[in-house]
Amino acid sequence: MKVVILAGGLGTRISEESHLRPKPMITIGDQPILWHIMKYYSAFGFREFVICCGYKGYMIKEYFADYYLHRSDVTFDFSAENRMTVHSNVAEPWKVTLVDTGLNSQTGARIKRVEKYIGDEPFMLTYGDGVGTVDLNALLEQHRASGKTVTLTGVQPGGRYGVLDIDEQGRTVVGFREKAREDGGWINGGFMVMNPEVFRYLSANEDCILEREPMEALAAEGRLGVYKHEGFWQCMDTQRDRGLLENLWAAGNAPWKVWEEL
Repeated sequence: MKVVILAGGLGTRISEESHLRPKPMITIGDQPILWHIMKYYSAFGFREFVICCGYKGYMIKEYFADYYLHRSDVTFDFSAENRMTVHSNVAEPWKVTLVDTGLNSQTGARIKRVEKYIGDEPFMLTYGDGVGTVDLNALLEQHRASGKTVTLTGVQPGGRYGVLDIDEQGRTVVGFREKAREDGGWINGGFMVMNPEVFRYLSANEDCILEREPMEALAAEGRLGVYKHEGFWQCMDTQRDRGLLENLWAAGNAPWKVWEEL
């Protein structure tokens, strides 16, 4: 199953960093948050990625083009044959497709523009700026059993986000509330599973926002499910958020690090 990662936004709320590089390339420790997200999915066996690039997308392409150099020891021998030797190179079991989905495209348009790389099959989708301890196997199992078109992961981080209204059974989104107070409301934390019919709700027009008309229509039709995650989740909207993630990583207490070092 492919994993689509939205990595094209401008990241205006963390502009101290994003004016230099795209938000998914901002580092936690010495690796981009995009790498952390991919390592997490890979640990669950999801290793084929489609990355929706936009703002400074060339930097993401260059990162993967030089991935061996980023992750390995290198000897440059200028004395004889001008030779480069890569030592103990680290090979990830990944297939990565990088797609330019436009500089100003909104989330729905970016997903629609990678449809040809996904095909007529279910896929996972997440944002390129958040990590967590979501049980991806349980998420996928619930999605398959539910018959929903989309299942998103609901999290409870506080009151600075739009809130989901969920039915009494706790597995269907019936509406949204804007910018609610800190009242224990659930928000969309990414980590979504989508069936291919979702593309019928999307447009390649750059102003198509996944979280607006498409999801509102799915919710109104009872086609939008939610997997409730009560464990760790953190997005990287601000420098404060980044500092929190940096501190967890530096202390060896990063909850999302579920993979073994090679």
